[in-house]
Amino acid sequence: MLVSNWRAVVKHAWSVRFMVLALLFIILEPIYTFVAATWVAKNIYIQLGMSIVTGLLAVAAIIARIFVQQKVSGDLNGKPPQEG
Repeated sequence: MLVSNWRAVVKHAWSVRFMVLALLFIILEPIYTFVAATWVAKNIYIQLGMSIVTGLLAVAAIIARIFVQQKVSGDLNGKPPQEG
């Protein structure tokens, strides 16, 4: 079941932004590996760096998901958001 303000969550939630960035790195890693194998010798440090950044973005998304974002959650004056 979607939250009532799902459009606001998609636009403003840091967890969504971090997950999109992690997805971008997940997509770019095999593309880089293919291009590197075709044109130049593989650079293990670039692959390692991309994997580390992907992991850190996933961790950041989990942490961002835990914290309340007032603009998105509707948490005002300590009151939980109303369920629709």
